[in-house]
Amino acid sequence: MTERSPRPRRDDFVVWRRATTRWADDDVYGHMNNARYFELIDTAVNAYLGEASGVNIRTLPAIGVVAEVGCRYFSQMGYPQPVDMGLVVDRVGTSSVVYRIGLFQGDGDEACAEGKFVHVYVENRPETTSERPVRPLPDAIREAVVPLLRG
Repeated sequence: MTERSPRPRRDDFVVWRRATTRWADDDVYGHMNNARYFELIDTAVNAYLGEASGVNIRTLPAIGVVAEVGCRYFSQMGYPQPVDMGLVVDRVGTSSVVYRIGLFQGDGDEACAEGKFVHVYVENRPETTSERPVRPLPDAIREAVVPLLRG
């Protein structure tokens, strides 16, 4: 995701989910607050992982922590229309996954926003949380994300 990459289109994404919007999502200017975009991006990734892996991702021996997140904005979104969230994986590494999330509202084919989300997997031991990446990715995660690779 660079500033020169084209505005994403619906066919750039592999799996989809829909989120409802709420009155409180809009800011004082009448469009969706930027913090809400990041909540949608996080939800798209983690809801997919939970559903596709068939396991409680919170209890895996390694958990994904956010190492990087970003968003490019193209057009306004807001209440009351739902948001379609498209998900694709750009890279699966030995301890990390790079996702792109397209946020769409209405019938248009071009994204209103595009998020980048990087998960790095670390040991899941709350008493001694390690910040060092684990290798390899948990099998359940790798099996869930490989089908989302594009290109």
